[in-house]
Amino acid sequence: MSWLHWLSHWRVRRVLKRHPIDHRLWLEVVHQLPLLQQLDAVERAYLRELTTLFLQQKSFSAAHGLLITERMKVVVAAQACLLVLHLGLDYYRGWVEIVLYPGAFRVHRDQQDSDGVSHDQASALSGEAWLRGPVILSWQDVERDSQHYHAGHHVVLHEFAHKLDGLNGAANGMPPLRRHMSHTRWTQVLSESYQHLCRSVELGLASDIPAYGATNPAEFFAVVTECFYTAPHRLQQSHPALYEQFCLFYQQRAL
Repeated sequence: MSWLHWLSHWRVRRVLKRHPIDHRLWLEVVHQLPLLQQLDAVERAYLRELTTLFLQQKSFSAAHGLLITERMKVVVAAQACLLVLHLGLDYYRGWVEIVLYPGAFRVHRDQQDSDGVSHDQASALSGEAWLRGPVILSWQDVERDSQHYHAGHHVVLHEFAHKLDGLNGAANGMPPLRRHMSHTRWTQVLSESYQHLCRSVELGLASDIPAYGATNPAEFFAVVTECFYTAPHRLQQSHPALYEQFCLFYQQRAL
């Protein structure tokens, strides 16, 4: 073990010892979140360590008078860390802040019509992830999806998947792949699956992948991530090649 590696390991152990998540709180969160209940004992123990380190690396900010509790932080952090359980926290480098709103929040953006005229367009969002900035979440939606998620819908998984996607410098459905993965195969499978979803949406056909995934490749990656964790068997049956690529990336299989 090199000196630098030893020093890094010592710092990690120091954080885990000095800032442990309260045992009762952790058990409460695991009991309340179906996604975490599907992990085995070893995976839960490692997830707890990742969550502890995540909470020391990131900061939470409240908006519109929301009072943020330790439980709320752990709920968000634990599910965010589920995505990097086999990737490592380095996949969340380059940003710090998580902003929680009580409910859906409104954003205003300039949109150009076909004549090139700009219009102020307001939208109500449950979550948003800035490429180099914060992850913004509606706590109402976090609470709902965390305890009673529906297939293909989970705001925490969706927004933190955007953070993984943007690590290469652009949100385009191409996160930094694992060393053993083929970029060519990843691009082929995701492109074909994305185009198939776009055609299905245009024709009004049903799909196991929510239509929002047809917005662009970045949203497709985030939506398929939601499906991979909330409806893995359905994704495996309907899109086996896509499912296999996500297994290779996240190093997890259907729970």
